[in-house]
This record gives sequence, structure tokens and C-alpha cells, in this order.
Amino acid sequence: MGELDTSFSCSSLLCRETEEDACFSETEKEDDRSVYFKSCFVSDNEDEYIEMLVQREIEIGFKTSASFSDSKHKSWLECARLDAIQWMFNTRAIFGFQIHTAYLSVIYFDRFLSKRSIDDGKLWAIRLLSVTCLSLAAKMEECSAPAFSEFPIQDYQFENKTIQKMELLVLTTLEWKMSSITPFAYLDYFIHKFYGEYRPKGLVSKIMQLIMSMIKEISLVDHRPSIIAVAAVLAAYDSRLTRKSIDLNVDFISFWGTLENEHIFWSYNMMQEIEMRKSKTPPSVISSNYSSVTYSSLDAIETSSAVSNGAGTKRKLTFNESDRNSPPTKKFYQL
Repeated sequence: MGELDTSFSCSSLLCRETEEDACFSETEKEDDRSVYFKSCFVSDNEDEYIEMLVQREIEIGFKTSASFSDSKHKSWLECARLDAIQWMFNTRAIFGFQIHTAYLSVIYFDRFLSKRSIDDGKLWAIRLLSVTCLSLAAKMEECSAPAFSEFPIQDYQFENKTIQKMELLVLTTLEWKMSSITPFAYLDYFIHKFYGEYRPKGLVSKIMQLIMSMIKEISLVDHRPSIIAVAAVLAAYDSRLTRKSIDLNVDFISFWGTLENEHIFWSYNMMQEIEMRKSKTPPSVISSNYSSVTYSSLDAIETSSAVSNGAGTKRKLTFNESDRNSPPTKKFYQL
């Protein structure tokens, strides 16, 4: 594929922006019935199907980092990303989208930012990217997607043609690879493998909470969905597993090796760390976090510059001087 055209003018994407830059707003009240697992296993060929999904993860571009340490964004972008995630999940609740759809939108968001960067402080551009990613995810996964004008963009105002331009930019940047994988596709498989027909009360709710809490901590591009899924299933069962016990538990997965097991252990430990932080956080704060949702059952369920990123080219969305100066237009083993 040829080099991406990065002569992208952001002056046409300007919007009105207010001073409200909080990382998180009031969370959605989750309806258990809205959760849906994107599982489509063929009973006689589950192992083959899962192996196929894992291979697709690699083809799409999900990574298993040797260090498992995400690159640290500048503080404004970290905060803006958290706000974008909150907005996407709140908006998902408003429209009654599947959880899968919102998660997919975050994948698009992180994939885009792994290839392009946005100028410091351009929060309106982050919101535009959020609207675009959720709109694309809805078009991929929902029976019907809202019109651009229906999205609650609050203190911002975008023309339809502006969002359409941004959609094309996202599609091009992601090389039109929009059929992605999420951890939810693996849950039924791993729960059955580890628990059989016995599923403790609250298991699914706990697993979902663990998955959702990870979104804030990691770039989804750098952590494969299958690994997040198995780590969450293990973490929901026991918080005291060792590396050796995790290796024994996932030994049935023939297509995973030492590197994947190490990544599972890292993800498992990260989930335990998040849970420890929650236990030290006042209940009022936890209740306002979107990751505290509960789930009852599976069925309820421009001028541009190139920057080296070690895996290709990372493009930067830049803004000309007039843009900067003018106001933007609105089973388990344990050892």
C-alpha cells in the first residue's frame, strides 16, 4: 500500500470549545440487558475458531509487547483520552449500543493515535475523533447508526461534512481494517474451559468490570484482546495466582507460548493492582467510574511531519498558525 496522503488541513475541522476539560464526567447507569458477547463458536471446532481469531488479532495489528510498558503520553493527552473514553461509553448508553460497540470505538481511537498524533491541547480534535470512532463502530456493529447530528457533542459543534472528512481520514489511517476483535469474543470459550458448566454468581459481572477497568490503563493496540480476556477470567476467580499457576491454567492453549503467558501474567497483575486501588478509593468516587457497571449473565450481555515509531511511520496532525490563533468553531491451579 502506498504512503498515506497526509496533506490534511485541520482548519475545516474547527469547532467551539469551552473550558470543561475534566477527565471524567458523571458515568452512565449501565443496563445489564444491554450487554452482548460477540460469540459465534461452532461447538465441534471451538479450538480452531479461537486460534483463527488469535491469528486475526495479529493481522489487524494488535501487539504483544516484550516490555508491556505503554509509551507515556503527555498529561493533557492522557486526560483527553480518558475523557474521550467516558464520552464514548456514556453515548453508547444513550443510544443503547452494545458494550462491544463502545469497546470497538476505543480500539479505533487507540489505533488512530498509534499512527498519528494531535497537536497539544487540541481537545476539540480529540472530541471529533471520539465522535468519528463511535460512529464508525456503530455502523460496523449496530442495526442502525445515528445521524451525526444526533450525537451529544455538548460544548462542541461540528458540521456533518467535517465528521465525514474525519471518518475518511480514520478509515484511511486504519487501512480500512475495521472488523476488529474484542475480549468479549473469547469469554464464553474461556469461561467454559475454566469453569465448565459451573459459573459462580457474579462471575460475568466481575470479568466485565476487570476488562473495562483495563481500558483506562493501557493502549488497546498494545494488548491483544485474547490475552485481556483470559487474564480477566483468571483474575475474577482468584487474586493470588502465581506465574507458574497461570502457566498451568493456560497450558491447554497450544498456540500460545512463553511470551503470551508472560503477557497474561502482566495483565493479571495489572487487574489486581487496579482492584487494590479501588479498595482504597472512597465508594462515591468508584460509583462515578464507568468501569463499575454490573452484568448479570452472558445472554444479558494538513501540513504533516513523519515521526518514527519503530513499526512504520507515525503521522502528526498539525495545524497552521492561523488555526492556532483563531478561535475554534464550537479450571484453576493454585500454587
